[in-house]
Amino acid sequence: MNDWGAPLIAAALFAFLQPGLLLQIPGKHHPIDFMNMKTSAAAIFVHAILFALFMILFLVVLHIFC
Repeated sequence: MNDWGAPLIAAALFAFLQPGLLLQIPGKHHPIDFMNMKTSAAAIFVHAILFALFMILFLVVLHIFC
């Protein structure tokens, strides 16, 4: 499982952190919109930063599957 752990974590985070799928930060009308299936440039940027921070947390700080 060590060989597939990092790609599985990355794929799961990528799937769940898509803007508009589960939540959108920042939303169009509210700070956080839930399951609206829309996106904006600001939301894409915020979700990319969150993805990078979660990847650093899981793979570097917590040493999960390393």
